[in-house]
Parts: sequence; structure tokens; C-alpha cells
Amino acid sequence: MAHESTYKPGNALSKWFDDRLPVLRLMHDQFGVFPMPRNLNYLWTFGGILTFFLVVQVLSGVVLAMHYVPHESMAFASVEHIMRDVNWGWLLRYMHANGGSMFFLAVYLHIIRGMYYGSYKAPREILWILGVFIFLAMMATAFMGYSLVWGQMSFWAVTVITNLFSSLDAIWSGLGTAIVEWIWGGFAVGNPTLNRLYSLHYLLPFVIFGLVLLHIWALHVPGSNNPTGIEIKTKSDSISFHPYYTVKDGFAMSAFIVLFAFFIFYAPNFLSHPDNYIEADPLVTPPHIVPEWYFLPFYAILRAIPDKLLGVIALFASILLLLFIPWLDTSKVKSARYRPIYKWFFALFVISGLVLGYLGAKAPEGWYLIVGRIATAYYFLHLLVIMPVVGWIEKPTAMPGSITESVLGKGAGGGTPKGAAAAPERR
Repeated sequence: MAHESTYKPGNALSKWFDDRLPVLRLMHDQFGVFPMPRNLNYLWTFGGILTFFLVVQVLSGVVLAMHYVPHESMAFASVEHIMRDVNWGWLLRYMHANGGSMFFLAVYLHIIRGMYYGSYKAPREILWILGVFIFLAMMATAFMGYSLVWGQMSFWAVTVITNLFSSLDAIWSGLGTAIVEWIWGGFAVGNPTLNRLYSLHYLLPFVIFGLVLLHIWALHVPGSNNPTGIEIKTKSDSISFHPYYTVKDGFAMSAFIVLFAFFIFYAPNFLSHPDNYIEADPLVTPPHIVPEWYFLPFYAILRAIPDKLLGVIALFASILLLLFIPWLDTSKVKSARYRPIYKWFFALFVISGLVLGYLGAKAPEGWYLIVGRIATAYYFLHLLVIMPVVGWIEKPTAMPGSITESVLGKGAGGGTPKGAAAAPERR
């Protein structure tokens, strides 16, 4: 959101620096006095939380990489060496492992908030698309990082997931097998595979960092959405980012860090699989292969389809469809708060995601499989049918005239119609 700069250098040195590299002016204008809607709730604090966890993951990952050995005969032992012999190595490893889980927990809440309040609608389509690309890069990075433990579950998860590309043989004979062997660097998951995954796992966080910068840039062009979905109209609709939202974000981040600390110090392995404390053995297959918890909904979609190729297509479509949500949603109203029909369908969508996450950890048999197929069907039905159809037929409830009116009541601020008597502002 373009606004006039109010930065004033405090001394001759800062003025000299500002004339040549206006970094302080940029920080002041974009993160200090940047106008924000005055009605943002705590669901808008996850952007700051995600930035914090990105920094945690990068810093802890760089230090862990100094001690990790990407070799199939030494990888597992090097992880144990980090845990037992490196000073504070256990803390770094648990921070990195649980930090990934906290990262995904925050990003799922961030996505759900964006979908509920219509943060993907014009003029924020590019902002949303960049967010989906960040999510895809996160998934790729996490998958590669999971393989580096070189325990039984991570080894076999890599074997199963990379083998999905062999389904392309049904389209072009030999194509899928050739891709799988190229990824593996041979005829089975082994040392070349581990080296490639390690290299990309180290690289991709910096790609994510670049995408995050673009995401923030795209956010600061139109400004933040808000629970009403109404754009800022007057000065009374906004407040500066600092100190109001820096304090609010700081409090929410502190609460999230307490949860993070609980897992690090009291339940460090709660979110991981015990089989990963068994060194990878290509001759012994675990009875039930499961990925990390944040992949389980998509894993359940994959297994709900009886055909391998169609299952792979459904898996990738379930993520890539998110890119097209700005055009799949035909409603003129952004926020589901004013959409009496759609908000109930959205609640079912969230429930279906939770059900898929639960079923992804279960064997695909019996009623687990039946419910998984129902939840998968609703997932795609919601995105491809319910969003466009409900947007056409739904009649929204009455909306406030402005952001200020939604906070202070009708007649306040810029929401007062011309010719109407203005109500006194409540103090």
C-alpha cells in the first residue's frame, strides 16, 4: 500500500547513509508506520510467527549441517553423534525437528485464515499464489530433510514417495521408471539419493527465504486484508504497524514459542516415528509406512484412489488447485463472516482435512478407506463445485460500511453515508 514516507534522519550520518542506501527509511516506512487495518485479530499474527520459525530452521540447519555426514553408512551414526557428543547438539536437533512441525502448524492455520477471510481475492491474487509456492517449497524441503535421518521410516518413506513417479509408465512406457532411477542415482535408494536430497535440503530454505521476501513485497502493495474484507477507506480505518501490531505479534509469538519449548524439552519425539531410531535397512520393510504428520492429509488422498496414476494425480491436484482459488471462488464478498451458507461448507472442508490427517496414519482398509474416500471426494467437491456455485447463489448478510464502523459501530468514521448524522465516537 503506497503511502508518503515520514522518515526523518536523526543526524548527519543517518542522512548521509539514507541518501545512498535508504535501508532505514525502508524499514521505517514498511515495518514501522505502515498503515494496517485497525480490526485485525490474532489470526493475523501467524505471518510473524512463520518468519520466526523460518529463521530458526535456517540457523539450526546450518549448524547441524556442519556435523552431519551425508553418506549411507555414516548418516545415521552422525545424527547420533550430534545428539550425544556435540555441545548442545541434542537441543539443535530437537529445535530443527520440532521447528519443522511448528512451521507447518502455523502455515496450515495461516492458510485456513486466508481461505476463510478471502485473502486470495483481488487485489491479492499474486500474494496468495506466492504463498502456495512457499507451501510447495516447504513440503519439498521437509520431505528431503526427513530422509536425512536415514532411519527405517525415513528410508522407506523416500522409497515409496519417489516411486510414485513410476506411475507415469502408464502414460509413456519406461518414462516413470527412468525418472525414478534418475532421482535415485541408481536402481535403489542409496548413497547418491542421500547426497542429492541433502544438497537440495540445504538449498531450498534459501529459495523459501526469497519467496517470503516476494510474499511480503506483494503484501505491502495492496496492504493487509482484514476480518471484514473491506479495504481501508479513510485514515481512521488504519493504525500503524508499530507499536500496535508489533506488540500483538510479539505476544502471540511468545505463546507459540511456549508450545515449541514444550515439545523440545518435554515431548521431543512425540511428533516423530519411533522406527526412525532404527538404522535404515533395505532388507526389512516396516509393517506400516507413514510420512510426517503434516503430509498425512495428502497421503490419505493418495491412498484413497485405487488406481496408482489417478492417486498421484489427485495428490498433486489437491495442492495445485490452491493456486486457482482466487478464480474458483465466485463470491463478490471476501469474508466468510458475511456468507451464511458458505461458512458452514468451509467448516466441513476443515473437518475433512482433519479427518484425512487422521486417516493418513491408519492402514487403508475397512471403514478407514471408506471414510477416506468420502473425505477426499468432499475436498475436491468443495474446491471445484461448492466454492463457485455457492458464490453465485448465496445472498450475503449486511456488511459494515467501513473498517471503523465494524469496530466502533454504525455511523463511526468513514462508514457514515452522506447526509446521515454521525454518531459520537466511543472512547
